[in-house]
Amino acid sequence: MSQPSLSDLVSLLQRREPLSGATRVVLIDGPAGSGKTTLANRLSIGLGGPESAGPGTFDPDNPTPDDAPVQILHGDDMYEGWGGLPVLDRILVDQVLEPLSRGVGGAFEMWDWLLDKRTHLIRVPQRPYLIIEGVGVGQRAARPFASLVIYVDAPWPERLRRGLERDGEALRPQWEAWHEAEDEFLYAEGTLHDADAVVSGDARLPGSW
Repeated sequence: MSQPSLSDLVSLLQRREPLSGATRVVLIDGPAGSGKTTLANRLSIGLGGPESAGPGTFDPDNPTPDDAPVQILHGDDMYEGWGGLPVLDRILVDQVLEPLSRGVGGAFEMWDWLLDKRTHLIRVPQRPYLIIEGVGVGQRAARPFASLVIYVDAPWPERLRRGLERDGEALRPQWEAWHEAEDEFLYAEGTLHDADAVVSGDARLPGSW
């Protein structure tokens, strides 16, 4: 599939069977800064769900309502800091996807990057759609639970610009180190090869806004 439209992705997902209980799971993978969060929000709206304010913004007093058709989760809330990519599966698979596949809800404690520890519990109940975005979420261990795997990419200079614009120039060394680690991880996991759709994060998605 070439650059798909938003309606293409919605239609493709709706034709797929749920593989995690009653929930159709979408995994949006790709390198940092490529546009995964933006795509997650656009897809959620296309499915009749809410937008997310992004990683680190979960409010325990205002979680996604249980009757909302879509919930968005962020890999950044699962990793244990800059070195957390290799053990992402302990949260993503063990605490979220595997319980959903048994027809029950999942849950995990959000990682707070400023406090450097886990804090609020994020509940993940059964619902029609669950969108999980983040580097590494489309790894081999997670793909059997997903109805749709999307890979988002953009040129490294643009991704770095976005990252430093968000996080500040002081974190350039961490971004450059993460860039090397994610390249190795994504290649080893074969996510791009196995993705159902590939989206360019530096081009407009047809049918979106």
